[in-house]
Amino acid sequence: MQASCRFVLTILTLCLCACATRPGPTTVRFATFNAAMGLQTAGDLQSRLQSGDDPALMALAAILQRTRPDVVLLNEFDHQQGFDNAAALIANYLKHSQHGDAVIDYPWAYQATVNTGVNSLLDLDRNGITGEPGDAWGYGVFPGQYGMLVLSRYPIEYDQVRSFRLFRWRDMPGALKPRQADGAAFYSPRAWRVLRLSSKNHLDLPLSLNGSTVHFLVSHPTPPVFDGPEDRNGRRNHDEIRLWADYVSGSGDYLLDDSGVRGGLQIGARFVIAGDQNSDPLDGDSLERSISRLLDNQHVNASCLPASSGGAEAARLQGGVNARHRGNPALDTSDFSDRTTGNLRLDYVLPSRNLETVQCGVFWPAAGEPGHDLIQHSDHRLVWLDLRLPAGAN
Repeated sequence: MQASCRFVLTILTLCLCACATRPGPTTVRFATFNAAMGLQTAGDLQSRLQSGDDPALMALAAILQRTRPDVVLLNEFDHQQGFDNAAALIANYLKHSQHGDAVIDYPWAYQATVNTGVNSLLDLDRNGITGEPGDAWGYGVFPGQYGMLVLSRYPIEYDQVRSFRLFRWRDMPGALKPRQADGAAFYSPRAWRVLRLSSKNHLDLPLSLNGSTVHFLVSHPTPPVFDGPEDRNGRRNHDEIRLWADYVSGSGDYLLDDSGVRGGLQIGARFVIAGDQNSDPLDGDSLERSISRLLDNQHVNASCLPASSGGAEAARLQGGVNARHRGNPALDTSDFSDRTTGNLRLDYVLPSRNLETVQCGVFWPAAGEPGHDLIQHSDHRLVWLDLRLPAGAN
């Protein structure tokens, strides 16, 4: 009898211990922010990161300390080979309270090698001169300009990272090849054979979250402007966005990553697409339905609409082009000239449909609200999204 009781007590104890140690659902905040730290001189960002007192970087740190994303993509953050941007940003800015907010740390980081500023040795912009910023694989004055940095509080599975930086545009079925008014191809046959699709990079960063793998899919497609009637940048922007749409939809068998591995994500894989996509669903200069390839994708959960009071206020006060926009200004994530482009929704955090959204927003405080003084250093705003991840969801 005593042995029997001990056995029952042992089983009960084991069950209670298992229940006590089993992790519950976790809420994780993802964010994307075009920090506008794509500077005009190589090494300039390195100097500012080391100084610890750069106003723009202090504002960036304050925004991150205030919004506290667990995983964040920073677009337009220059990448310099051999220098650890993440370590410098964390040590000299994020670990110092900027406006009384708690410091924040990111044990995992990924600095992306990008196409911007890398000389193609071709006359890609067809102005008769080679070696200029418009002739780089992605527009840039020096290699690494307008780079990308990912910071994470959760482990990045570095050995599983996939990069599509070298993927050639011509290898996308039905690629929107730019053509001149007479129908002739804009790019020479030689250029079209080797031209890379990604203007910066397209990266799949698997994250280990609460016993589950979530693929953080990051990119920064080219702006659909600064070209001519051939609309080469508008077409490239469309196809850069399409790359992720195909990747998550079972239509990416043609995709070849930089390690020689072909194909996209398996259907049912969990993912979060993030970045400045340079495409508004209703306004601006991108091709019609460019960003809709993601927003209307059956595998993407676009139900949570990030909004802010500051976006609505800015459109109302600035007027101009904004008054003619069709989109809801509260959803805007960028603040451009009201004489030309107006404010647009360009920055996105889009989870897979099998992930549960909790809440989302845009860090764009209206005048008089806390943090309004922090937004002046970038023409973009941080977008965040909270997801609830069940334990062991793999």
